Amino acid sequence: MKVLALIPARQGSKRLPNKNIKMLAGKPLIAWTIEAALASDLVKDRMMDVFVSTDSEEIADIAREHGAKVPFLRPDELASDTASTKDAITHALKTLKEMGQEYDCLILLQPTSPLRQSFHIDEAFALFLDKDAESVTSVSELEHPIEWTMTLEDDLKLDNFFQENAEALKTRSQDLPTRYRLNGALVIHKTKTFFADQVLPQQKDVYAYVMERKYAVDIDELADFQYAEYFVTHQHLL
Repeated sequence: MKVLALIPARQGSKRLPNKNIKMLAGKPLIAWTIEAALASDLVKDRMMDVFVSTDSEEIADIAREHGAKVPFLRPDELASDTASTKDAITHALKTLKEMGQEYDCLILLQPTSPLRQSFHIDEAFALFLDKDAESVTSVSELEHPIEWTMTLEDDLKLDNFFQENAEALKTRSQDLPTRYRLNGALVIHKTKTFFADQVLPQQKDVYAYVMERKYAVDIDELADFQYAEYFVTHQHLL
């Protein structure tokens, strides 16, 4: 099986400018994901190539410096705020195919998940093979019970919430069902079904790979970045 690890990293970012190359504990954010991918057993076993899809020459140069392959840049129409990750993946797979490089399996690794480790990639891929899955996606346990969440009206009134959830609110959190969320750290997908259905992940034969919450930070704004940096520098997480 030939595996493509694809790291999508466009230049634009409104909430945290240049976040994909912002320095996190001494190295660019994207470098954490590249290094995790290159440390995977799939690379050591010569099964996996690590590519970055970007519209930026600066990001491309940094990615190459850290060992990723960047043989082409993403076209401008796939680098806007409205462009989807799915479109970037399709472009990368088709362009690589035109270059004579075809893959059986895609592992999508978002650079905004810098605490994801190489063992997560290896474990998720082992699950993918064991289940003969169409797709595996990473999840993490929710920090708080979903029974404690609500929508708010303009008047901010909570009367209905407390009335409708009275029993759950009387229940200890540890006695409520454990629930999980998609964390965006990795998705594994068979390329043939990705092209056939254009869905990521596929809606059947999809399995969850469970990651500890501490590894599942998703950097969207400065507070997320600072949280990740704290763990890297003070908690000896890595």
